[in-house]
Amino acid sequence: MISQWQLRAAFAARLSGMYGREVPAYTTLVDVSHEVNKDTLRARGADAERLGSISRVTAERHGAIRVGTPAELRHVARIFGALGMRPVGFYDLREAAASAVPVVSTAFRPVDAEELARNPFRVFTSLLTPADPRFFDAALRSRLETFLAGRELFPPELLALADRAEAERELPEAHAERFLHLAVHAFELSAEPIDQAWYEELEKVSAVAADIGGVRSTHINHLTPRVLDIDELYRRMTDRGIEMIDTIQGPPASKGPDLLLRQTSFRALAEPRALRRPDGSVTRGALRVRFGEVEARGIALTPEGRALYDRLLTLVDDQAALHPAADRAELARALWAAHVPATERELAARGLAYFTYRAAPGRPLDGTEPPRTIAELESRGWVRAEPVVYEDFLPRSAAGIFQSNLSGEGSRNAEQEGAAYDSDWLSGAIEREVLDPYALYEHQQSLSLAQVGRELGVEVDGTHP
Repeated sequence: MISQWQLRAAFAARLSGMYGREVPAYTTLVDVSHEVNKDTLRARGADAERLGSISRVTAERHGAIRVGTPAELRHVARIFGALGMRPVGFYDLREAAASAVPVVSTAFRPVDAEELARNPFRVFTSLLTPADPRFFDAALRSRLETFLAGRELFPPELLALADRAEAERELPEAHAERFLHLAVHAFELSAEPIDQAWYEELEKVSAVAADIGGVRSTHINHLTPRVLDIDELYRRMTDRGIEMIDTIQGPPASKGPDLLLRQTSFRALAEPRALRRPDGSVTRGALRVRFGEVEARGIALTPEGRALYDRLLTLVDDQAALHPAADRAELARALWAAHVPATERELAARGLAYFTYRAAPGRPLDGTEPPRTIAELESRGWVRAEPVVYEDFLPRSAAGIFQSNLSGEGSRNAEQEGAAYDSDWLSGAIEREVLDPYALYEHQQSLSLAQVGRELGVEVDGTHP
């Protein structure tokens, strides 16, 4: 029998192999990531593994896909449910991007710490929003919804196997093999000719809308390895002649702890596609929809920490507007240095980040009464703090990656009011609860405090002064 985590690991590996065959630059990205990780581990030693073992970091991937309807998203949820992955977080890229990106998103991932350690595969999944009149008028919306309703992205056999794997938390080997074959195939780039006129009509609204609603299939949009030094990777990819997007999205490079998520990518490639003209003839064209992303993960921030990060983003925007000739990255680094704690202990003391705690092996064993607060327990050597890895995504960074790889800005009718989508709506649409990432991190931290309390025989106060 093949367990869910083994299915998840196998699916991630096969998807990576398939994507590497279809997008050779992705293989280069993976190779350079491995080189950078080895060099960083050699230079920094154990500190390089502070946010995950090198084996986990090397195997880690997140993918991205796009679908058109709630029904399609429900099917995606069943497939990833088979792999022990649940929807976490709600992201509204419509509001995060200056370009037309008419999607809302969630991320399917493991949520249990043990499952994340085994294989932390994630899939950022975007849903088109045809009901938003800023992008789609009534006539185009009707035609788009009719088109989407007439396609089948996932065969019934795949969904039936997915339901069995989710219910039983495993599959017999032969059924597992069939499931993996069908699942990987569902995300391959289709060779079926694309209706050129329909695709181009949607592309005028948004290249993302065309990629979702202009074809009769879906595909893996990008696949992302994790790297320990994303600045070094950016330099090495550029040195190899790979065209990268202009910036690294997310927090600036700093001397303090790595926080949240930093991402960049090589630019979307012009890939040959078959296009069907209005007269029925088929010609060869090229579309830019797939790119190679890479990420560096940091510590998960609490709501207070995230509010600080968001305020700093606004300050960077304000400073950049006041000083248009200034280097935006330098502005960000200066603000970061002025406002963000430089140590993990200070992050914890100010309640800005999540940590798990373990009783230290060298703690006093002579009957000394342990302190009751987590701050004292750590400062006096009774416990050790380990940062909780940020497992989720930043909407502005995701939108920045999308936007940097679009061929045009698209169009948006600012006079119209946007359609309302939120986490509750998305939960109802996919008939599964979209989990709150903060609650997951808080639970992980609370479990560790309870365990420390049991080991030390005290009730630990997890608050910080």
